[in-house]
Amino acid sequence: MSPNRCPLSPAAHSRRSPANFLHRSRNFPIPPRNAGEKVAVCLSGKPPKSDESGGGERSGEVMAESAKYLVGTYDRAPLVLASGKGCKLTDVDGREYLDLTSGIAVNALGHGDPDFVRAVSDQIATLTHVSNMYHSLPQVELAKRLVSCSFADRVFFSNSGTEANEAAIKFARKFQRFSRPDNPPLEFIAFSNCFHGRTMGAVALTSKEQYRAPFEPVMPGVTFLKYGNVEEATELIESGRIAAVFVEPVQGEGGIYSAAKEFLRALRASCDKAGSLLVFDEIQCGLGRTGYLWAHEPYGIYPDIMTLAKPLAGGLPIGAVLVTEKVAAAINYGDHGSTFAGGPLICNAAVAVLDKISKPEFLSSVSQKGRHFKELLGKKVAGNMHVKEVRGSGLIVGIELDVKAGPFVEACRRSGLLVLTAGKGNVVRLVPPLVISEEELEIAADIIAACLPVLDHNT
Repeated sequence: MSPNRCPLSPAAHSRRSPANFLHRSRNFPIPPRNAGEKVAVCLSGKPPKSDESGGGERSGEVMAESAKYLVGTYDRAPLVLASGKGCKLTDVDGREYLDLTSGIAVNALGHGDPDFVRAVSDQIATLTHVSNMYHSLPQVELAKRLVSCSFADRVFFSNSGTEANEAAIKFARKFQRFSRPDNPPLEFIAFSNCFHGRTMGAVALTSKEQYRAPFEPVMPGVTFLKYGNVEEATELIESGRIAAVFVEPVQGEGGIYSAAKEFLRALRASCDKAGSLLVFDEIQCGLGRTGYLWAHEPYGIYPDIMTLAKPLAGGLPIGAVLVTEKVAAAINYGDHGSTFAGGPLICNAAVAVLDKISKPEFLSSVSQKGRHFKELLGKKVAGNMHVKEVRGSGLIVGIELDVKAGPFVEACRRSGLLVLTAGKGNVVRLVPPLVISEEELEIAADIIAACLPVLDHNT
């Protein structure tokens, strides 16, 4: 079993019973054991003005307008958020929630971090946008810092993770045409359960059929292999047809799976032998999430290209493509570009984020809190018939269930805890702000344990 996984032995539950927990912290209610009973309490203790969906009066009004005016691309929870502080969010009806989603692993510093707010406020009052027709100090400073703390020699900025992967696709093909103009390899490898984005190139690299099928034909030349299968990957890479291999060291959307060291080592060796590029997608797992600045760091295996996004600018839109000099040498003026990417406002915000999360003491605290959280969960959900495994690294944690997680996620939300799903809808994904306290993690673990019985009524 992977060292990042917590086996579910019939260990004793926490010494704090739900009753004692409620007495200690009335702001974080425990849901009833009867799954049919609606949980109508919030973290602030205020009774919600609630309808059957769980939304209050003002929430209902906003959701009705949302349904009227927005394109229906998202299956949103019946929740309208208005403000946030630290690891708590407040909706428009005044109810509070403990946030274990971080805007899908984005808000690494939580909500309203003073240094982040100061960096944004100062820059927006100074210079917001100039385009990439000109140089700007924050962009150069951010690139310099990313290079100084990584394998990379150069950086390209984009506006999102999917844009970063689009750029990586283009860079890989351009590199191969530059290196082997007579017979460049132009195909790609991606892996089962992977997620690399939703634009036409990135979605072609994303394994879930539901994301690709409505928009086919997508970019051809992509082969999906089983995540972790060394033999298949080695054989195909060494066929000489592969421009680049895209892999997540830790899969987030796919279900919180960590790559084995032997797998990444084999990919690196085969890419070196065949002249293919190795691309690490660390959009969700990078930048401190695993307790290391980079998820690939503990493996000691390094890519030619790495894509970043989510937490880098603390909630503002950014993506980054980090490359070695050999890749950068193949890229010329006009090969790629973006109007908004790398703007002064976004980059100054990202410098503030990187300054905090790159500190050894910060990363050590993430690692410690991650171990503590997994131990808590292992104890509190042990013996539950629906829980198959708790796994993860640092503060990217998954609870795999033998049923769909939707009813459980709803029960958590009604109890004041926000969580996500992953995998095939049967993995509970927990990606809190990296600044979350151990006490908040203990509260979350108590709510998670108390909400599990809802699954008994949804099998």
